[in-house]
Amino acid sequence: MNRFFKAAILSVAVGATTLATFSPASADDWRWRRHHNRSGDALAAGVVGLAAGAIIAGALSQPRYREPTYYDDYDPYYEPQPRYVVRPRPVVRQYYSYAGGVEPWTPEWYSYCSDRYRSFNARSGTFTGYDGQQHFCTAN
Repeated sequence: MNRFFKAAILSVAVGATTLATFSPASADDWRWRRHHNRSGDALAAGVVGLAAGAIIAGALSQPRYREPTYYDDYDPYYEPQPRYVVRPRPVVRQYYSYAGGVEPWTPEWYSYCSDRYRSFNARSGTFTGYDGQQHFCTAN
């Protein structure tokens, strides 16, 4: 029913704008207006009326704004469990007795290992071997 009412109002509006362009005073001298190139006024008024009707029709045909509905049916968020990474303990080798060798961490041991190996690391007491691994320096 609402659409029918809108269509009826729109039809009346378009008809009124179109009929308003024809004035009764121009009924007698239509030939004079036609020969003097003034017939474009009625055509322009008709185009304007048609455009106004189209704009009104477009405005009436737009759907009304509705408030958005919010649904609460989503899954709740569960925080993931913390992951614990167990790192391996570093291997510490202890050297207790050296038969005929130099005891580690002494000045003689530092000078021997730094002279023998170019990749000797004095902080850890290791050097990089040809296999790419770290080896503890033992002075024999």
